[in-house]
Amino acid sequence: MAINFSVFFFTFSLTFLLSSATQFHKSAPDSAPSMVHIIYTDRPLNETPEAYHIRILTSVLGSEEAAREALVYCYKDSVIGFAAKLTPDQVEKITKQPGVLNAVESHSYHLDSKGEMLT
Repeated sequence: MAINFSVFFFTFSLTFLLSSATQFHKSAPDSAPSMVHIIYTDRPLNETPEAYHIRILTSVLGSEEAAREALVYCYKDSVIGFAAKLTPDQVEKITKQPGVLNAVESHSYHLDSKGEMLT
């Protein structure tokens, strides 16, 4: 009988926590942290890549000032695109903009061999 109560209590607690987390996520969609994403775009025709990227960001963020604050880097040589700090909702909106090809989250990888020889 004690095992059944423990299983019931664990299941009930887990269900409560998961439903609370889901409700919190639904009630606060703008609280998601901004992460750096790389946005791949078409090559601009009649403007500089930076101006083109700022224009795309402005259409999603609402102001040129916010776009400049979010912009991390402009890629304009072998790849056309930019890196910007965006929330998941903003990434979803930016992928629907004309000229945007793809958006991926930026990741940093660090080699850590601790001075040991790898064989």
